[in-house]
Amino acid sequence: MAEHPHAALIRKGYEAFSRGDMETLRGMMTTDCTQHVPGSHKLSGDFKGVDAVLGYYGELAAETNGTFWVRMQHLLVDGRGHVMAVHRFGGERAGKRLDTMGGIVFRIVGEKITDLDECVEDLRTTDDFWA
Repeated sequence: MAEHPHAALIRKGYEAFSRGDMETLRGMMTTDCTQHVPGSHKLSGDFKGVDAVLGYYGELAAETNGTFWVRMQHLLVDGRGHVMAVHRFGGERAGKRLDTMGGIVFRIVGEKITDLDECVEDLRTTDDFWA
C-alpha cells in the first residue's frame, strides 16, 4: 500500500531536517507557518513565519554545538490535513545529555505545512536540558 501523501511530506521533512537542508524545509512550509514549542526554557514559545521556524532549528544546532538529532519513529495521518509524528530526539549541551521521546502534530493545507505543535515526553527534563 502506498504511503499517504501527507505522511510522505512529513517523512521528507524529517529527512531534510536531519541533513540540515533548510531550503527543502522552507519549500515545504507556508510563509506564515507557526511552530509551537512547549516548556519554560529559552527556546520555548511560538515561532511565527518560516524564517522564525528555520531560525529556531538553527538555534537547536547552535545550542548543542551541532549534536542535536531527531529520529522519526511513527507517523499517523487522519486524511484531513493532520499528521502526528512520534520521534526520539536529543543532543549534548553544557555537560548535559538529552535522549527522550517527543512528537509533533502537523497541519497541512494545500500540500504545505502550516502549523507544528510540539509535545515532549517529560517537560521537566526538556526544560532542564535547555536551562
